[in-house]
Amino acid sequence: MAEGGLVAMNSAFEAIGPRDVASLVDAMPLCWIVPVSDPASCMLMPVVIERDGEGEPVSFLGHLPRRAPTTATLNADGRALFLVLGPNRYMSPAMVGRDDWGPTWNFASARITARTVFDEGMTRPAIEALTRHMEGPDGWTTDGLASRIDDLLARVIGYRATIDRMEPRFKLGQDEAPEDFAAMLGAMGDHPLTDWMHRYWPKSAG
Repeated sequence: MAEGGLVAMNSAFEAIGPRDVASLVDAMPLCWIVPVSDPASCMLMPVVIERDGEGEPVSFLGHLPRRAPTTATLNADGRALFLVLGPNRYMSPAMVGRDDWGPTWNFASARITARTVFDEGMTRPAIEALTRHMEGPDGWTTDGLASRIDDLLARVIGYRATIDRMEPRFKLGQDEAPEDFAAMLGAMGDHPLTDWMHRYWPKSAG
């Protein structure tokens, strides 16, 4: 997908697209934000993905501590990588009950390139968007902070990061026979990766 400057790089996993990556960010909002001009100033922070009218991901809404080195770096040069790691697990031969089956590691991940622009007016909307995403429509809201909200908001600043490129790497299955794949799922129980393997295999096989 290249419309609007958004490119999805799928590597061997051609069936994985921008909406799949957006679902990953929805499930795992905490990601590494890595400034291109100074990777050492990276930090972990949550983000909320924004979609256009057709449901395609177009940007991140987020916030950063005002005094963080990451903030100073991105204020001078807004280019950043957003590194997302979703559910993952070592897959042992014991899970399929065969010694001749090689172990592997299954995971869902993405590297997203975006351009960040800070805006005082986005600070509270960014916090509230994240809160709604995590709490749901009937959960806790910032109203509970009452007069403390202004002091807390003064310590952070909101931003919007326009997405330029998405590079997903989903490895949720490879060349397993159906019976081996079923055995793996059975051995995993309620591990968070189970749902992703159900959802994408053999779509992600590669």
